[in-house]
Amino acid sequence: MKYVLLALFSLLIILPCARANEAVTLQLKWQHAFQFAGYYVAKEKGYYEQAGLNVEIKVASPGTDAMLEVVSGRAEYGSGTSSLLLARKAGKPVVVLAVILQHSPYVLIALEKTSLQSIHDLNDKRIMIEPLSEELLAYLKREGIALDSLKLINHSFNISGLTEGKADAISSYLTNEPFALDQAGIKYQIYTPRSAGIDFYGDNLFTSEREIEQHPERVKAFRAASLRGWEYAMAHPDEIIQLILRKYSKYKTQAQLEYEAAQMTALMRTDLIAVGYMNPGRWRHIADTYAEIGMLPNGFSLDGFLYEANPKADLSWVYSLLGIALSLLVLVGAIALYIHYLNGRLAKSLAEGLLTEQRLKVFSTAIEQSPTPVLITGPDRVIQYVNPKFSEEMGYSTAEALGRTPAFLRSEETDDLAYKEMWSHLSLGQRWVGELVTKRKSGELNWEEAHVGPVKDSSGTITHFVAVLLDINERKQIHQRLAHSAHYDMLTQLPNRILLFERISQALARAKRNQSHLAILFIDLDKFKPINDLHGHAIGDLLLEEAAKRMLGCLRDSDSVGRIGGDEFMVLLPEIANESDASAVAEKIRDAINQPFLLASKTLSISSCLGIALFPEHGVEVAELAKNADAAMYQAKSLGGNRVSFFSPTSNLS
Repeated sequence: MKYVLLALFSLLIILPCARANEAVTLQLKWQHAFQFAGYYVAKEKGYYEQAGLNVEIKVASPGTDAMLEVVSGRAEYGSGTSSLLLARKAGKPVVVLAVILQHSPYVLIALEKTSLQSIHDLNDKRIMIEPLSEELLAYLKREGIALDSLKLINHSFNISGLTEGKADAISSYLTNEPFALDQAGIKYQIYTPRSAGIDFYGDNLFTSEREIEQHPERVKAFRAASLRGWEYAMAHPDEIIQLILRKYSKYKTQAQLEYEAAQMTALMRTDLIAVGYMNPGRWRHIADTYAEIGMLPNGFSLDGFLYEANPKADLSWVYSLLGIALSLLVLVGAIALYIHYLNGRLAKSLAEGLLTEQRLKVFSTAIEQSPTPVLITGPDRVIQYVNPKFSEEMGYSTAEALGRTPAFLRSEETDDLAYKEMWSHLSLGQRWVGELVTKRKSGELNWEEAHVGPVKDSSGTITHFVAVLLDINERKQIHQRLAHSAHYDMLTQLPNRILLFERISQALARAKRNQSHLAILFIDLDKFKPINDLHGHAIGDLLLEEAAKRMLGCLRDSDSVGRIGGDEFMVLLPEIANESDASAVAEKIRDAINQPFLLASKTLSISSCLGIALFPEHGVEVAELAKNADAAMYQAKSLGGNRVSFFSPTSNLS
């Protein structure tokens, strides 16, 4: 028996060692930085080894494409961007395992010339764009900037491209270039895709379909060990900064890494979301955004693209919502293809002189009975025909539409650039597809997906233009609800924690550049819980809604208030002259909350405690200011409640 036990014991020792020889490579998308801290931790703390893996972490050079390294088999795992979706469309079998950054760090940076400059000043300018940053191109296109007007040049991968005048703007990471520019004392402007509603995931851990098929357990083990590393790294940033300085990066300074760590905290949001979490609905939104600007087809399938770490997770509510969106896209796509087919046949028949009376009747009947509005103009853009569905949806009879140009359908909500782009394509004999907001006879505005194409005769001369209008209002509403729910509290309609902290980060960056002051107010409602328990959640919700309205009424347009959770709120005052300004706003809010609430025939009274932290007096980073405002609020509570307190070092002791 003792020899059997000895043999078993030997196996227990040998087997893990044998698996530890299972070598795999992780291809980073850039050089060593805090951006990859979690992977360093997983290696140095032995998490990979415990998972039976010997992991080589490879840095990238300017010519390295992490996606190609993984697809080619030179690496099993990689760090990528949302451009992995575009690679998937191109037939590359990539699979996303986990999301590291809940918000992409990609931005465009230009030197500050005037305080009034905007993203639109980049029209016809030179821009350095790095590989895999297509989301920035999507941002520019959504802002109405014609990509073919830009002079795109290879990235120098440092700020010299900007400071030496080689480019008018450069693609950048929020964790990197702003620090270098601040250190150099150079004023700059940051243009973020989030300002245009493009809020993508960043630094996604990915692998290949081949790796998942051949080594499913290895994939699971590598992912788990990596996420464990990230959790440790974000909980111990100071320790990991020293690790990076000691073993990985010879070029980064401690100050640089500290800056990166602070920015990573804001982008990862580990205080709200587990490391690695990814929402299929958010990926759907990213794919649809790419589709809007022509980089992906509508309804691009995500099947096989997202790794199912926990297949039993209940995501039915997400799938239900997306099911509606996908159904709409399928319906719209089918109709569009059908009409395009008919238009193509019509044009071909006209060109070849083969339009017999029978064919004319078939095509005429098809267009007359089309389930979508169709209109035909001459080359002078004057309407010669509209089908019954056009009259039904737009409200204009045939007589009211004929003889006019389509300009009477135009809404001020549609940018001039969309129409210029459309007629630019049509005048060259090309089809155009785009989204327009039309104005119906009733005055109602409606989103339409317009499919417009020229009809040519045998000599190639354009004789007509045919337009098909597809109602996409419901699809737009779904997109808006998805985007809204990601950034706003559903009860009070105030910004949620994610959006508010994003605004604070932006305001703090401006304050640092301009050497100005700002304030953070942390608000907690006194006596809310007893009211909620006694009168029920319905009354409690009404109270929170009314309290939110009162807070909003105390602020300027430039200020922000958000609901952090429960009965806690936070206010951003981005521009204050001194602490008296912050105190005045806080007292105004406290007084507003002190007034009785009349809710469902009940008169209720509550009070509030407000804590204030000032920049730069009480902190220079978002997390530090929020923590100190929270500490000041608790100090107000400890002093009896219903009062305002400024942060002081003793606040953390109360």
